[in-house]
Amino acid sequence: MLKKGNKLYSILTGSCPRCHKESMYLDKNPYHMGKIFKMHERCSHCDLKYKIEPSFFYGAMYVSYGVGIAFAVAAFVIAYLFFGAGLIETFIAIIATLVVFMPVIMRLSRNIWINMFVTYDPSATNNFKNS
Repeated sequence: MLKKGNKLYSILTGSCPRCHKESMYLDKNPYHMGKIFKMHERCSHCDLKYKIEPSFFYGAMYVSYGVGIAFAVAAFVIAYLFFGAGLIETFIAIIATLVVFMPVIMRLSRNIWINMFVTYDPSATNNFKNS
């Protein structure tokens, strides 16, 4: 299932993509809107710098588009095919889904984006020494 060392673990939990020891975010709850983008600068276990370069997470916008489409398709399938809603109701369900899950989509997109560039290294914790 979800074990450390799996990219899906880091993506779904928002943990450091290198060591999976701590959350990248100052507040784990994405619905605290004032803190949705607030991240630690570095991992306290492996010293990974999360913002690899200036504007690094702008690339997550492209991932966000795909994740948003996945949520919209899921809302369509549930509303139209399972509940038999009409097109207007289905459209409203899609919009409501995207609005309600916007913070989750944003966090997932950032997590996917950084995991595309950083690989899990179980020995990373051992290489970092607090000095």
